Amino acid sequence: MLSVQDLLDYCDLDRGEIEAVAEHEHLPIAVAAELGELLVSTPEGVMQLHAMIVENMQHALDCGHYEHVRELAATYQHLQRSHPLPG
Repeated sequence: MLSVQDLLDYCDLDRGEIEAVAEHEHLPIAVAAELGELLVSTPEGVMQLHAMIVENMQHALDCGHYEHVRELAATYQHLQRSHPLPG
């Protein structure tokens, strides 16, 4: 069985980014890691990944989960540095 660390080593995303995909798509971490890896392989996928995290932030804000909003904001900042929106 693969550990979370094994998944992180395989993927070009960090833990927060994978967790954000899992949250948005209601997927297990392992499946979210595979989906995330697929998304970062194309400009359209990178745009989808950015949108997922922004949508997660909006949902957390709407629900009053402000600490989660801060966590997602940090995740989004990392995503912007590692996989910027295509220009």
